[in-house]
Amino acid sequence: MKVLFLAAGYGTRLERDVLADQSGRYDHLRGVPKPLVPVGGHRLISHWMNILMKLDTVEQFYLVTNQKYLAQFEAWAQAWPKLQIVSDGTTDNETRSGAVRCIQLAVQHFQITDDLLVIGGDTLFYEDFDLRTFLETFNELQTKTKDACLVTYYNCAEHETVKFGILEVDERDVVTRFREKPQPEETPSRRACPCFYLYSSSSLPLLQEFLLERKRFDP
Repeated sequence: MKVLFLAAGYGTRLERDVLADQSGRYDHLRGVPKPLVPVGGHRLISHWMNILMKLDTVEQFYLVTNQKYLAQFEAWAQAWPKLQIVSDGTTDNETRSGAVRCIQLAVQHFQITDDLLVIGGDTLFYEDFDLRTFLETFNELQTKTKDACLVTYYNCAEHETVKFGILEVDERDVVTRFREKPQPEETPSRRACPCFYLYSSSSLPLLQEFLLERKRFDP
């Protein structure tokens, strides 16, 4: 299995809040991308690396960032020899690539053909999240069909649907639809889906297929 961190966002809300603060307490965060913000004595993304490095099943790590933050991630990555980085070439929020394009960029650039765990670089879970159980569930699904992928969710409040990607599922918990920040009346679901996706190797070609189809409808 390979692991891919998505870190090509621009953290516009965080940057705005830091710049607006007059106390000086957060000056050290100016210009720092969210995955590199210190949390509990480590960079946020370093918590994931410390956990995942203990798993024998993880062979390689990749990270997609943008041109603005590339140098900062390259400096951080010197402590992690198994991590490779690629930039999507963008320089501002208006030209950002988006998650699917970043995943496809990494798949093509690094020629990834294995199962791929995709993690948002600014994502942290509660301590009771059991990563090993998550991976075991994926392996169980793979015994039934090699096309199976796995995501996770948590229940959000009704007014919070506009903040998250929302999953709609059938009676077997198979995802039937993914809605991006819908109004509460637009979906019966309250399943908020964090950026934590485990793609089967056989599903990776669908990324390019999706992007081509989307281009046809939204040129």
